[in-house]
Amino acid sequence: ISKNKKTFSFPPVPPLAQTLQRYLRALEPLLPSDELEHTQKMVQRFGSPGGLGERLQKGLDKRARHTHNWITDWWIQWAYLESRQPLAVHSNPAISLPRRDFSDWRGQLVFASKLISAVLDFKARVDSGRLSVEYMRGRPLCLELFPQLFSSCRVPGPKHDHVVHYGRPRRGPTHITVVRNYQFFQLDVYNSDGTPLTQSQIHAQLCRIRSQSWKTDKEPMGILTSEHRHTWGQAYNRLLQDKVNKESVRLIEKGLFTLCLDSPVMRISDEKYASRMAAQILHGGGTYSNSGNRWFDKTLQFVIGEDGSWGLLYEQATAEGPPIATLLHHILQYCKKADTVRAPLIPLPMPKKLYFYIDPAIKWDIEMAKQNLDILINDLDITCFNFQRFGKEFPKQFILSPNSFIQLAIQLAYYRVHSEVCATCDIASLRMFRGGRTDYIRSPTNQMLSFIQAFDDPSVSREAKVELLREAVETYSQLTDQALQGQGIDRHLLGLKLQAIEEGLSVPRMFMDTAYGLATHFKLRTGQVPTNTDSVMCFGPLVPDGYAVCYNPQSDHVHFSVTAFNCCEETNAEHLALTLESALCDLQELLQPSP
Repeated sequence: ISKNKKTFSFPPVPPLAQTLQRYLRALEPLLPSDELEHTQKMVQRFGSPGGLGERLQKGLDKRARHTHNWITDWWIQWAYLESRQPLAVHSNPAISLPRRDFSDWRGQLVFASKLISAVLDFKARVDSGRLSVEYMRGRPLCLELFPQLFSSCRVPGPKHDHVVHYGRPRRGPTHITVVRNYQFFQLDVYNSDGTPLTQSQIHAQLCRIRSQSWKTDKEPMGILTSEHRHTWGQAYNRLLQDKVNKESVRLIEKGLFTLCLDSPVMRISDEKYASRMAAQILHGGGTYSNSGNRWFDKTLQFVIGEDGSWGLLYEQATAEGPPIATLLHHILQYCKKADTVRAPLIPLPMPKKLYFYIDPAIKWDIEMAKQNLDILINDLDITCFNFQRFGKEFPKQFILSPNSFIQLAIQLAYYRVHSEVCATCDIASLRMFRGGRTDYIRSPTNQMLSFIQAFDDPSVSREAKVELLREAVETYSQLTDQALQGQGIDRHLLGLKLQAIEEGLSVPRMFMDTAYGLATHFKLRTGQVPTNTDSVMCFGPLVPDGYAVCYNPQSDHVHFSVTAFNCCEETNAEHLALTLESALCDLQELLQPSP
């Protein structure tokens, strides 16, 4: 990884005029002409020679010269650490993977020991610099995030959170945290000489944990981490006043990662199973199910259910999709191999149970957290489906980008449901740059809107529709290229706004404009998580009246998850999912008419 640093350029600060022009273009499909005209004047004033925009741009240029990444720290602080929303549902993404072939606790513990070995093997590669360099479009990707995945945790605060990172390759923590029936255990996974425990040793230790964690009236401490961040911050301070609690919390925070051993959930029909499992990984299913088996602040949490379900939940201030996909790929490859290492006959210390002293104030905190989490879970509507008519190879036959093609289908589906287009964000990785995280790709575009409005109009010829489709897909692909090259608009606009605050100025009027509010009220939060496996990612919408649509394109099928909040009467996840399926079929029919 240290060798990898040398190959990276620092992210550019895009030209001011370019960003302002592209921002206005992004507003065109969203605003009526009179509002657009008002915003154009405001933006022109901001960007005029010698104006405020130029001053702030100079500040950003200076910042870029003195930091290895001018936006990442600001972005993490603004997007994650200053957000007060609960991490459960609102922030932490979950990845649900294909069900394993076991259906009881014995199979659960065998698989769990294999998974732990796989993650330790991955960590050894990270620590020794043996992790293969990844490439995108022929350029190497920054690997700086990988060491941060282990022994890190988010910590709540009154106004903003912070991230603690305890991982040091030689003298870092040597344990993981295992949670079962709401009870937490410290499991050392390395011998005194630094070698990892074998799978059979780990398995023996997990069996010992199981025998110590029978269902009792234990308080679900993990539920506290699902609270509104300010509320949890206050409870966290109360909790740490006791020495025993402080030690237990620190051991959870310092652990390499957390393993959640979930109890079985209610049997459900096959068609609803994928949605139920995604929900189970995402939030634990509620306070009467497995939600107490989570510590939502922890960067990495692996979830394994007794019914063969499994997946991963991660905290975004430290981790994000592509590195997590790399880790999951390694786990899946490792799990295909047979375990050949014999367990040495060395007696191992008993895994340490973590205790909590719960006074009436903390008991009250837990009761409130339970109520609030159940309300949040009941409000979230999740629909997962596997679209099997075609996968990413189909648009490729027509020399169309699969991601742009799917984005077009999502816009068409939203338009059919709501008779309008809305501000939409798709995620572009900035890992071509040192310390790069993400920027947004914005849809809809003018070209997309032209296609969508023409598509259901019988007076427009098929040839004209195909031409409009190509233009829409091509425009979106260009926006994707711009974002990947560090020329997106959203991080730059955010940087200009934060630079003004940094300089002690009032927020520029351009950012107080209703158009900017509309442009950043993302009713569609979308994300492509391309992995080599049939996994499905899900997360909650960014806004109360919005959706989140996540997809994983495979060669001949695509996995989708759609979420919405039940409290909003206008949105319905299942309705959008069904409309999206029919939109994809209609696009296929347009390009490849039935004989």
